[in-house]
Amino acid sequence: MVSGTLFQCRKNSWPPEEYVSRATLQLLNDDSAAPPQHAWRRRLNSHANILKEFSVTFMEAVKMVRLGIRLWSYVREEASYGRKAPIDPFTKESTKPSASQGVPLGGMGSGSISRGFRGEFRHWQIVPGTIEASAVMANQFSIFVSRDGGTKSYASVLAPGEHEDLGKPSDHGISSWGWNLSGQHSSYHALFPRAWTIYDGEPDPELKVSCRQISPFVPHNYRDSSLLAAVFVYTLINTGRERAKVSLLFTWANSIGGVSHLSGDHANEPFISGDGISGVLLHHKQVIKPLAARDNPPVTFAIAACETQNVNVTVQPCFGLSEGNPVTAKDVWLKMIRDGQFDPENFNAGQSMTSSPGETLCAAVSASTWVEPHGRSTVAFSVAWCSPKVKFLKGSSYYRRYTKYFGTSERAANKLVHYALTNYKKWEEEIEKWQSPVLTDEKLPEW
Repeated sequence: MVSGTLFQCRKNSWPPEEYVSRATLQLLNDDSAAPPQHAWRRRLNSHANILKEFSVTFMEAVKMVRLGIRLWSYVREEASYGRKAPIDPFTKESTKPSASQGVPLGGMGSGSISRGFRGEFRHWQIVPGTIEASAVMANQFSIFVSRDGGTKSYASVLAPGEHEDLGKPSDHGISSWGWNLSGQHSSYHALFPRAWTIYDGEPDPELKVSCRQISPFVPHNYRDSSLLAAVFVYTLINTGRERAKVSLLFTWANSIGGVSHLSGDHANEPFISGDGISGVLLHHKQVIKPLAARDNPPVTFAIAACETQNVNVTVQPCFGLSEGNPVTAKDVWLKMIRDGQFDPENFNAGQSMTSSPGETLCAAVSASTWVEPHGRSTVAFSVAWCSPKVKFLKGSSYYRRYTKYFGTSERAANKLVHYALTNYKKWEEEIEKWQSPVLTDEKLPEW
């Protein structure tokens, strides 16, 4: 007889020790920087499996003729109204589906931006009925490390660099950045609504880095769970004998996915909020197909970081990806390598000129800190998007729930990042309190 306990074995199929060294786990265990015992894990140098297309036999096709005719009629009818059918088996997607997704950003009813386990921001669903699956590769975190004495320095995007959209290394776009991370010693750990990316000595062998992604999916708290925001908390641990200056760079394109960044008429502006929080607002004017969605309101993004006694925050409100721009992606990278920060005067820049069609407008926030030998430092970033009114393809429109608390202004994005950066610790406490009874229950199987 088979025992009933067979299906309640708590064998840990993904022990964290197989992905992160024990020494690093011990260093990170002092706070929430360490990945949880139960999580979905991947190494950053692994590649997402392309999902295979399936086919049907002749007899299966015969049996489904009536269903096929109904679907075809439905797809054509939706197209006649300028809408895209949510189920369309007759149109081949330009982006091949793959198992690359990680934990998405944002709360409930806020639209969605997914983050792949290799660090890319992809699968954009800001507008109901539209999905842009491809990654916006200008949206990245990068790190710059220099040590006392100047004998060692490191600069790298915190994502593996093998990507078909990077272009030629000699241009003035993001391919001019340092895509030096191999991902061999870096790993991703997901436990919704949080995720951890651990850089175990990459790119600096004497620096351990933990990035903790937090979204406000909080039990019994519909206010915070409706927010269009996410927080990224970096824990930096210096295991070397020299003091290290570490600068983290957060870059973001004025885009809602796909080629929307090329539509023009977008603008950026820096802002300074209370509690040491500052960043850049990215005002995006939607030009959306199908026709029924063209009157969707603009979307405003905010990227920000929190300045503390040991963390200095600066911004580059605007930069472009081509040689003709006043500030290019290459200029941003070289500036960070040289100074580890931007000019403080950039906060006085005001709103930029609107972009021209075909031009990509990006922004950057830098947070720099000194990490003493065998010491640690914490840096917090946030991204939020403000889209107060949502319109569905058949014409119905509603205000999103967060507008009850933060208003319907398109400029509420800076309030959202401020709230996120001052409340994420409370979110984590509530999330851990909610999940702990299940995760620690020995009677339950691992899955």
